[in-house]
Amino acid sequence: MVGFLVQSPCCIPTSKSSSFNHPAVACVDSDHSLKTQQHFTKRAASFPSRSLSFALSTTLAISLSLSGVGFAEAKVGVNKPELLPKDFTPVIDVAGFLSEGQENRIAQEITAIEKDTGFKLRVLAQNYPDTPGLAIKDYWQVDDRTIVFVADPTFGNILNFNVGDLVDLDIPRSFWSRLAGKYGNMFYWKEKGEDASIEAAVMAISNCLREPVGPNNCSEIK
Repeated sequence: MVGFLVQSPCCIPTSKSSSFNHPAVACVDSDHSLKTQQHFTKRAASFPSRSLSFALSTTLAISLSLSGVGFAEAKVGVNKPELLPKDFTPVIDVAGFLSEGQENRIAQEITAIEKDTGFKLRVLAQNYPDTPGLAIKDYWQVDDRTIVFVADPTFGNILNFNVGDLVDLDIPRSFWSRLAGKYGNMFYWKEKGEDASIEAAVMAISNCLREPVGPNNCSEIK
């Protein structure tokens, strides 16, 4: 089973036993969004579950699969398959953060990652509620070897991750929170741009996945 955590009311479960109908994270207004994101990030480190992962920012609405944790007043899950490209692509940008050239570079890097490591990285750039939502699970065939990276600034930190169980075995959980802290914080993406945050995160994930698995792998965000 895959677990989800941090700033979003939505996640993509890869386990057949997971539900798509339960709320996940309380909605907050813009005045409190950064404080809420920091609170959830702090709580992420305290969960002992092996399936700890990080939430897709406002993509789908289900309960967290960590000890049955759930939050009231969640936003309703979105399912808009009409927003999906007709032809398959590992990069979907419905928010317009990326140029065509950037999308192509990221797609090429993702292809190389999958060929070299066997892990699947998928990138969705969105501004909730303008998102394909639930539809990306089937479109991308999300499984235990998939990392779904959602770039959404709705709750302050733009980097959000849903990590499959097999990825979670090889990559330290702290890597995802450190990555979000470095390239996803509001100060970074507002200064550099959303596209810079996305590209930097993709390269950091690529470098991490290519490191030999061991006690010190992915200890640095490169």
